[in-house]
Amino acid sequence: MPRNTGSQLFDADGNNRTATHLSTNIVIVVDSNPIGAIQSLEVNETRGDIKMIDEVGTDGHIDSAPNKSTDYSISCQRIRFDKLRVAEAFSRGFLHVKSQRIPFDIEIHDRFADADEGNAIITTIKNVWIKSIGYTYTVSDWTITETMQCVAEDIFSVLNSNNVAQAAANGRANPIILNPFEQEADKGGQRGALDASGLLNAFAVENV
Repeated sequence: MPRNTGSQLFDADGNNRTATHLSTNIVIVVDSNPIGAIQSLEVNETRGDIKMIDEVGTDGHIDSAPNKSTDYSISCQRIRFDKLRVAEAFSRGFLHVKSQRIPFDIEIHDRFADADEGNAIITTIKNVWIKSIGYTYTVSDWTITETMQCVAEDIFSVLNSNNVAQAAANGRANPIILNPFEQEADKGGQRGALDASGLLNAFAVENV
């Protein structure tokens, strides 16, 4: 264990371990159907601007607050494979962006941490709308790669129906500060954590 950071180099019995998170055990699922031939899936969560609050007579910010809700965007690259175009691969019954009528959910099953699938971290991207689909036919590469851009309403993660942060905090050398409103939003109980009461009086560990 490094002196300054406390990072774990070995397991509890002193054996060698791999703690680097790899993408080789990620399963992407829509409507209970795993999606094959995906080359990349990029998820971006963007809060937007953070408003700095100043006042006359003071040189420096006296407070700060977000001024809009978090936005979620998804970018996927998939090889056209198994007679499926990218929208069809995501269990949609159409080929073109204009045809979407109902949003869908994407689940990312992360089974790296534990061989037991019951302990997988399941991230749900909620109410996804396809924003664009693009592909190129080229003489230099006969393989057709499709790119799909999407936006979503919400994202949350659970581990055996428990908040992921709380589960991940167990056994860590460095403590994780648990906040009930942040945990509720993180597991999908609320769309965000800022609409809970008592925000002006909140501190790092809230006693509720």
